[in-house]
Amino acid sequence: MNAAGERMSRVDTAWLRMDNDVNLMMIVGVWLLRPAVTLAALRERIADKLLKYPRFRCRVEHDAIGASWIPDPEFSIEHQVPATPLHRRRGETERQALQRLCGELATTPLDPQHPLWQFHLVEHYEGGSALIARIHHCIGDGIALISVMHSITDGGSEPPRRRRRTRDAEDWLADEIVRPVGDLAAKALAGGASDLARAGVHLAADAAALLLMSDDSPTLLKGAPAGRKVVAWGEPLPLDRVKAVSRGLSCTINDLLLTCVAGAIGDYLKQRGEDPAGQEVRAMVPVNLRPLEQAWQLGNHFGLAPVVLPVGVAHPLARLQAVRRRMGELKGSYQPLLSYAVLAVSGLLVKPAQDFVLNLFSKKTTAVMTNVPGPVEPLRLCGSTMRQSLFWVPASGAIGVGVSILSYGGGVQFGLITDSALCPDPQSIIDRFEPEFEQLLYLCLMLPWPGQA
Repeated sequence: MNAAGERMSRVDTAWLRMDNDVNLMMIVGVWLLRPAVTLAALRERIADKLLKYPRFRCRVEHDAIGASWIPDPEFSIEHQVPATPLHRRRGETERQALQRLCGELATTPLDPQHPLWQFHLVEHYEGGSALIARIHHCIGDGIALISVMHSITDGGSEPPRRRRRTRDAEDWLADEIVRPVGDLAAKALAGGASDLARAGVHLAADAAALLLMSDDSPTLLKGAPAGRKVVAWGEPLPLDRVKAVSRGLSCTINDLLLTCVAGAIGDYLKQRGEDPAGQEVRAMVPVNLRPLEQAWQLGNHFGLAPVVLPVGVAHPLARLQAVRRRMGELKGSYQPLLSYAVLAVSGLLVKPAQDFVLNLFSKKTTAVMTNVPGPVEPLRLCGSTMRQSLFWVPASGAIGVGVSILSYGGGVQFGLITDSALCPDPQSIIDRFEPEFEQLLYLCLMLPWPGQA
């Protein structure tokens, strides 16, 4: 990257300008490490590995038509990787204190005069250390950032030496939307008009579905956020058990986990005095739109698909069936491509116009939810073992709930970030995930075995 900098893509610009008074577009993650790592070793590792990705050495400079990545002349590893003490209040456990700290950092803006990321090292936590990462979404999406974060672990791979130019949103849209439509048109001229007609109908139906989404059920989780974040997590579920139950119930792992999420939210609403019967909440789910081997290039290359969670269906198997049916309807959908196109176009608009366009979607949505596959084997950082890996997705507009699911080291980890005005105790939802899974496990065990009368 030269001194003049690199233009930011339209989609990344859209994410850059999506910050508002109640939601900051930061991906926040935590690595729990044992034994403890030193601040000096961490800074040396990040300087050696992470800074090989140019965006992590650059600040953002705005101009009349967008933004650029500019090398930070005052870059300081001490600023980017500070030691952050963990202060426990009376009666707090270490986990509760760390959760409170993560919530506070999730609502603290990054310094725009420096690169839009920070790694905060809590040097002493539960016999080891905790590393809290805050990275602005304009740098990259979740898949890209997990790939890059893993590069700083022991034995982590480095970015390829021969860098190909990262495609801008306009290039990507031409490849993924314009070219396929052109190919279909060519087939029509060769006698395959039915293919073009079917694709056209499908595209029109998906566009209409996005534009005409019904309002969400007015639950306690939807309303006016206050801008104060609360985070929670629990112990991971064994991945082998999750896989076994999904096979036994003839569903995908994703279907099974979404059923647990819907059940936990429904039970939480009931416990808070709200009858969830007949209610549904919509979650926007990111869909990766690029090959995983290109994740190191950073940037945002994903679309969003709306998933309706049947929180009002009490019986676990009936809820699973409803989730499975709705996920099946999304297969082959153009909605992720269309939502990506909306982001690309909104990146051309001034911020008030962009906010207006994107708020049309956030008003119809209760939560943002993502499910990311991680390494099967535990990773190590500076000689320490990463015993848990957690992250929380940011929410745009006035959305106040973010659900994150991450598989790592043989477990499935749930994370939840909420606005305190809408859900002051996200831990009470997290604590319901395992009982929901146990119900599905019990029902799976009750099914007849092959050959059983």
